[in-house]
Amino acid sequence: MRWTTAKIRQSFLDFFAERGHTIVPSASLIPKGDPTLLFVNAGMVPFKDYFLGVRTPQYLRVVDVQKCLRISGKHNDLEAVGRDTYHHTFFEMLGNWSFGDYYKEEAIRWHWELITKVWGVDPKLLYATVHKDDKESEDIWIKLNVLPRDRILRFGDKDNFWEMGPTGPCGYNSEISIDRGEAACSPEKNHPGQKCFVNVDGCERFIELGNLVFIQYNRDESGKLTPLPKKHVDTGTGLERVAAALQSLETGKILGNYDIDLFQTIIKKIEIAAKELGDGHPYGKNVDSDISYRAIADHARTMTFLIADGVMPGNTDREYVLRRIIRRAARHGRYLGIHRPFLAMAHAGVVEAMGDAYPEIKKAAAKTAEAITQEESRFGETLDRGLELIDTELARIKKSGAHTLPGEIAFKLYDTYGFPLDLTEDVLRNHSIDVDVAGFNRLMEEQKERGRAARKDDAAAPEINLGAGTASRFVGYHTYEGESEVLAAGGKDGDQVAVVVAETPFYPEG
Repeated sequence: MRWTTAKIRQSFLDFFAERGHTIVPSASLIPKGDPTLLFVNAGMVPFKDYFLGVRTPQYLRVVDVQKCLRISGKHNDLEAVGRDTYHHTFFEMLGNWSFGDYYKEEAIRWHWELITKVWGVDPKLLYATVHKDDKESEDIWIKLNVLPRDRILRFGDKDNFWEMGPTGPCGYNSEISIDRGEAACSPEKNHPGQKCFVNVDGCERFIELGNLVFIQYNRDESGKLTPLPKKHVDTGTGLERVAAALQSLETGKILGNYDIDLFQTIIKKIEIAAKELGDGHPYGKNVDSDISYRAIADHARTMTFLIADGVMPGNTDREYVLRRIIRRAARHGRYLGIHRPFLAMAHAGVVEAMGDAYPEIKKAAAKTAEAITQEESRFGETLDRGLELIDTELARIKKSGAHTLPGEIAFKLYDTYGFPLDLTEDVLRNHSIDVDVAGFNRLMEEQKERGRAARKDDAAAPEINLGAGTASRFVGYHTYEGESEVLAAGGKDGDQVAVVVAETPFYPEG
């Protein structure tokens, strides 16, 4: 296969480096100095301050491949992952950037050259889109004379206007899409009466190969657009979808993102786990098991890169997101007949497929495998019992003719068996059963109220002023007792003492 994912990644970097761009490494998934985001969810996040004028860029032209995670907040693809062939939580974004340097003409011309000359895509398969009010971009496409007028399409704000948020830098964008042929069309995913075409939701026939954003305005709180003193270029191209398109053209088959070489390396590791520890079903033979293969492969990338970036499974914010991902992947393992820890094998596939491009995951491989296995083992003790409870409730619901799992059961699954609500919803989705989310939330709030009341009734523990960097390391995964150094202590009226130690096997009270 000529266009491997690794070769596409490198060809993108090389192309723009030859045109004066400085290659910069991917930033961490953990946003630096940005409390508004849990994770970097787009290629522009590490450069946001340049667009806002808060920082001055070191280079005016930059090219990178940014690792991204869309798993929380507005950009959340978690529920769709595995159920189709193109959604991911973790993905790689190819990007080239101009900070007040070149603008629309160069961005459009270069991307066309990259796609048609370097990647070798037939122009007859391509379409361009522009905003209906962006005559400048439309004129550039017409001047290039590479597409007939009927394949330069106008759309409104929904498809061809980009904004960072309700206020701030924003602007028109122009996209390049490829027609993958009628065989790639999924009419069942379209709305009634809707035909496959560019920018049609759910259409897998026409997919975007390049999104060129022209940041030229600042939007104020009233919605007014004011031209920026400096105009910027922000491009984003999903590596996985480019690989699927190019490898489809080479093989003559319609490939989804999970069929590309990178994912097949990961999936083969999961197949080995299924053969050695589970039911042995290979990928590509069963619709239901294929969903689990794809979900595990996706989640393996997410857990691998999060742990390499310093996140460990836990109960707050990023740590809880990682815990949810590991638990969802472990549950999908049950659908492949795997009832023992196996995710470290999937993680090994990620390192094999992506370790050369991202040396940090190679360096953290041993730590990552240990953390994944520990979390998987802990959850495995209750996973099967929780699934048994769900099976019992499903039988009862179906017998009664109902279509909703009571909030009390969803809460019990969370409180007793460690099932996050989204995991319960994901299991039930296969059976077309909803969850009484309002009832679940009510019980969660009642539990929080009981906790607040208990803390209020108890005598407050003494406060301790900890020095910078002072923290306890939890060792309760391995032992229930041990010796440690006292880092800090405090007392109150001679009756109560609070102690902070370097290592502890005790869980903090929730």
